[in-house]
Amino acid sequence: MSESASSASGGLLAATRNSAATLLATGRTRLELLANEISEEKLRAVHLLLLSQVAAFCLMVATILAIGVLLVLFWDNRLAILGGLTAFFLAGSGLAYLALRRTMTRSNRLFAASISELGKDLRQLQGAAGNESRPD
Repeated sequence: MSESASSASGGLLAATRNSAATLLATGRTRLELLANEISEEKLRAVHLLLLSQVAAFCLMVATILAIGVLLVLFWDNRLAILGGLTAFFLAGSGLAYLALRRTMTRSNRLFAASISELGKDLRQLQGAAGNESRPD
């Protein structure tokens, strides 16, 4: 009897250790995935910021040069040209502001892959716990 009791307790202890090791390995994998997603999102944000700054600078220089050309070509109507272009750029900045606000209010699921994987893990653990609690 003592051999069967010690083997049962040893088997239970080994199963508990294996479960703990599996749980820790799963947690480590998920944290690595989360860190990877954070790194990718940071690189993407920096890349987008850099490209948008370059595009904005080039557009600004081109706009100033185009206004200068228009003023030289139509020197007699320079006040009308300046007034019309001012209204045009104010309207454009208002539309850009509205688009920016709309984009900022739209939610983007950050870390969607990590959340999905953690949900799968939770369902698997709940399923395994349900199977263990059922008597055979």
